[in-house]
Amino acid sequence: MTTTILALDRAQGFGLDEVIAADTALSDVDGAAGRLVLAGYELPALTSQFGFEGTAALFLEGAHQPKASRPLMRDRMGRARIAAYVEIDRLLAATRGLDVIEGLRASLAALAIDEEDAAIRLVGAAPVLVASLIRQAQGLGPVAPDGTAGQAEDYLRMIRGRAASPVEIAAMDAYFVTIVDHGLNASTFAARVVASTASDTVSAVVAALGALKGPLHGGAPGPVLDMLDAIDASGDATSWIGNAISGGDRLMGFGHRIYRVRDPRADILKAVVKTLGTAGRIGLAEQVEQTALTLLAKHKPDRKLETNVEFYTALLLEALAIPRQAFTPTFAVGRIVGWCAHILEQRRTGRLIRPKSHYVGPIAA
Repeated sequence: MTTTILALDRAQGFGLDEVIAADTALSDVDGAAGRLVLAGYELPALTSQFGFEGTAALFLEGAHQPKASRPLMRDRMGRARIAAYVEIDRLLAATRGLDVIEGLRASLAALAIDEEDAAIRLVGAAPVLVASLIRQAQGLGPVAPDGTAGQAEDYLRMIRGRAASPVEIAAMDAYFVTIVDHGLNASTFAARVVASTASDTVSAVVAALGALKGPLHGGAPGPVLDMLDAIDASGDATSWIGNAISGGDRLMGFGHRIYRVRDPRADILKAVVKTLGTAGRIGLAEQVEQTALTLLAKHKPDRKLETNVEFYTALLLEALAIPRQAFTPTFAVGRIVGWCAHILEQRRTGRLIRPKSHYVGPIAA
């Protein structure tokens, strides 16, 4: 890896914008063009041709034929889910009383995993843990995984205790692919920093999850629904949104640190949501989206604030009956593939990530 430290713009609060911290072959985020390339493929190709297991094979194994590699990766994930379930009683007992994201963090850290197969074991464990934690919060017992099923199919079944429909399974699978990786975001960077110290994979993934749970990174989809509920109750989207903008409130689901045009993931998820028979909710969302974009352009003409991935993520996960407190953990079920791939890539560099800081404190005489 080559590391290039560019001049930091103090006006940006040292957020490391435009600083190149790694070379990667995993994802290319073009914020100006609204384009996302994942391991050499445009995002729509992955969702339509390879599915989550094929995408995971591409990321974790560098598969040259992701579609052909999909069945083998499906089998490996299935066996990893079964292995994780062996520990579920112990892990649930240790996390009783915690919410889903806190329980996931604790249970991931407590997994008994050999470093040799840590990536696939973590990828398989994530849906088992999240589904079981959701059910524990509902006062229900865990559902054993089906090692022959796909990851999306089994995740929904383990949450519900019954099979999901083919349309729902396809929607969940498309969501996992859409959020599998997205450049050097906060959680991925956290994972790479830990991996660069030669620490273990579980520690790096737990660090990533700790970054993800922060509201500025992974906490936006749930509040999108809170916003839609409030606007629906008010009966006047224009007034509600206008008052929110005037009051300096953040509109959830709009604006992105990287994209200066529409987030390409938003359109994919919007199309997926429309397959789930949520006409009333999608109608409200489209009205809110158009009104918000119009008012943002009017009141903040110097900023490019477009629809981001969280807006339609919220609608999709709601339509799939995922509890709101489990939105961020569900994101982690898909993103853990990207985290593990970045951990493996960082290790191959053999380089410790150690940026400089700029001292602004006093100096004693």
